[in-house]
Amino acid sequence: MEAEISSGSTMFGIRQRSASGVSRIGEPQTRIDGPEKVCGLVEYPGDVSLPGMAHAALAVSAIARGRVTSIRRDEAETMPGMLLILTHEDVGDAIGPVGHLMEGGYTNSSWRPLASPEIRYAGQIVAMVVAETAEVAVAAAAALRIGYAGQSPVASLADSRCTTEPLAEISAEHHDRRKGDLDAALARAAVRVDARYSTPIQHHNPIELPSTTCQWDGDRLTVYEPTRYLGAAQHGLAAQLGIAPDHVRIVSRFIGGHFGSKLALSQHMAICALAARRLDRPVRLEVSRRDQFTVANHRTETRHRIRLGATADGRLLGLGHEAATVSSRFDDFAMEGTDVSTALYAAEAVAAEERLGRVDRNTPGPMRAPPEVPFLFALESAMDELAHALEMDPVELRRRNDTATDPVTGKPFTTRPLMRCFDAAAAAFGWSERAPRPRATLRDGWWIGYGCAAAARPVKIGPASIRVMQDGEGNVRVETAHHEIGNGLYTLLATIASERLNVPLDRVTVVLGDTALPPAGISGGSATTTSLANALAEACAALLRKPEGRREVRHDYLPAGAKPDALEALRAGHIKLLTLPEDGLAWTFGAHMVEVRVHALTGEVRVPRHVGAFAAGRVLNPTTARSQYLGGMAWGLSSALLEKTELDPRTGIYMNRDLAEYLVPTSADIAEQTVVMVDDDDAAVNAEGIKGLGEIGIIGVAAAVANAVFHATGVRLRDLPIRVEALLD
Repeated sequence: MEAEISSGSTMFGIRQRSASGVSRIGEPQTRIDGPEKVCGLVEYPGDVSLPGMAHAALAVSAIARGRVTSIRRDEAETMPGMLLILTHEDVGDAIGPVGHLMEGGYTNSSWRPLASPEIRYAGQIVAMVVAETAEVAVAAAAALRIGYAGQSPVASLADSRCTTEPLAEISAEHHDRRKGDLDAALARAAVRVDARYSTPIQHHNPIELPSTTCQWDGDRLTVYEPTRYLGAAQHGLAAQLGIAPDHVRIVSRFIGGHFGSKLALSQHMAICALAARRLDRPVRLEVSRRDQFTVANHRTETRHRIRLGATADGRLLGLGHEAATVSSRFDDFAMEGTDVSTALYAAEAVAAEERLGRVDRNTPGPMRAPPEVPFLFALESAMDELAHALEMDPVELRRRNDTATDPVTGKPFTTRPLMRCFDAAAAAFGWSERAPRPRATLRDGWWIGYGCAAAARPVKIGPASIRVMQDGEGNVRVETAHHEIGNGLYTLLATIASERLNVPLDRVTVVLGDTALPPAGISGGSATTTSLANALAEACAALLRKPEGRREVRHDYLPAGAKPDALEALRAGHIKLLTLPEDGLAWTFGAHMVEVRVHALTGEVRVPRHVGAFAAGRVLNPTTARSQYLGGMAWGLSSALLEKTELDPRTGIYMNRDLAEYLVPTSADIAEQTVVMVDDDDAAVNAEGIKGLGEIGIIGVAAAVANAVFHATGVRLRDLPIRVEALLD
């Protein structure tokens, strides 16, 4: 593989280094960008170094609610190498308002941190300091003496002052799903479950921290930024600064992990751009690990009540799901999940209600499989409780309630391989060896249990633009303004072009991550490959229709069933992911089975074996697909056993804002993982039969672990994460 041009301000292409033949879709292919990544030669946004570059650091609020009353700058201003301090006194209306990405805007938060002295959450940006070196900037930011007038914050759902409202009254697009009379159905049931579950606040902690490097050339701005959606960052930043979008260029060729964070336009980008313009020199800001807990997004806490009622032979009569989440005071952010939990199994009566509370914290955001992870933790735990009450195998209970249609709308699933996933997982795991009753196996001082859970997620797809060129010698170049987030996109696009144009893989160069390229949508929703693979396939077909020789195609891809304005919205930087088809349900499915060991004396929990079986449509590259699945499974274990952002309820401050106390697994915590890929030939989902698989691996893992802990110990834990203290009560 070679980098076509490695300069920080020009296009950068990736292609296979060594000679190779035509690559085929569906065959294993190592990453063409792998060697450069392993050798440290890939340039991430935070690696950019420009001549004359100054360095910035943030000062953030120590209170969650109130006002800044004073800022003493004298100590900071006298530090050698100090260049600029920006506070609300210096910025004010210089940065215009822009709405939240999920509400038709561009940002991860609509709050403008330096627009006024008002404080709306702990960790809010109250100043940016710029100096000749990063060390001086950090020291000067710490030297600012900031006075506050504070008020008592409402910090979480657990606060008695936190009232919730029906989401249907907040969002005109949300409708709680209902069918039949749930109370009557539950009254007729031979066996019932009525249980409450909770998941905690969790934060993304990618290795690569958020960073911004801004450089002006006259009235044109270039920004190097790890962002999930280049178009939203471009158009949103232009709106904030009052300049034309085509005067803003965003470069983000590689991202060192985001998993839902780095959501489009971040609050610090415009401040950094303003500092660069005032100093007339490039300015770089790298957000600290502590500050990224509030500068970036997070998965908010959730509360659930699941009610199930079944006949004596396990047929569901009623399913109710009540859920509550929270958002900030200034953004209506909610990731609805009952559309999945109430459609997964057949039930005669269904009732869902989702509610949203307001807290004095930063706006939450998507985190890998945003609604499905917490919502299916609740449902799949309750299904296990129902199976236990019925004295029925948990897999058999799911089989008896499998359905080919949505029980509420009657829409058919395009494919429904859920039970084939369970069967494949059971065969690989040895599920038939499971003891029928909990707390039955004690071996060498460890209680041993088996647990399972389903995974399911609607398929999403979006419009995209892509350019394909071929010269007279057969060399191919693919360009689109998407970016590599670690999912192997360079390799996938090169493989598709190689097969469709019948050229060797080493003749294909892929160029990504620059708004100077044709626009592509957000990296999220497991929609990246789904959208771009279909776009590229159509573009290659169009290219082949042109006369041989030097030829070029700029192709706009509009998914079947999308609204005509979807491409215009894409070009304006707005998110337009679609769930298709309108007359059916296209989902990915999976099944998790885990073995849990709980130490009889200490309560320590270990997961020595984990099998995941997944059906996600057409698999383009089994090698990178397996990596995606394994990563999701590992994060699922982390979510089940370790991750929790600790919140001080008195102050609204996140207390464990580092990797020393925010717990994530090491390699030693992840034991044997097995991935089984289940065939899922779906001709109805899109022309290429691709469903996307980036998020399905994490869904359902926490429930499988909790269910296995119950099977091992007889202790039912309904609140995440599962830790030693809960098993020693």
